[in-house]
Amino acid sequence: MPDAEPRYNVREHTGNPEHASVDDVVDLVVERAQNPRTEHDDAHFDTAVAAIVDRYGTESVRTVIHRILVDDEPFRTATSGLAMRNVDGVRIGTAASWFLEELNTQDAD
Repeated sequence: MPDAEPRYNVREHTGNPEHASVDDVVDLVVERAQNPRTEHDDAHFDTAVAAIVDRYGTESVRTVIHRILVDDEPFRTATSGLAMRNVDGVRIGTAASWFLEELNTQDAD
């Protein structure tokens, strides 16, 4: 059976230097957690990741983002072995996929 196309256009999957890397996504997640936007349509993502980074730390969040964007693990199971609630994996995965799309859109402009 041939390999499936990656779900996320992240550089680690595509090899395309114009696509954001996992590190770019993590950096943006941490930046938004430290400096949430208040008057933005997606401010709820910033608020959610701020609480999650505060609760679990940057390295655990980085691990979940890598598992989701590169290893194609489902949001809920990407938290396995991290003493993290599955629902927080869903929150991290949702925010990370939006931030990845935002980064890739910025780079395309």
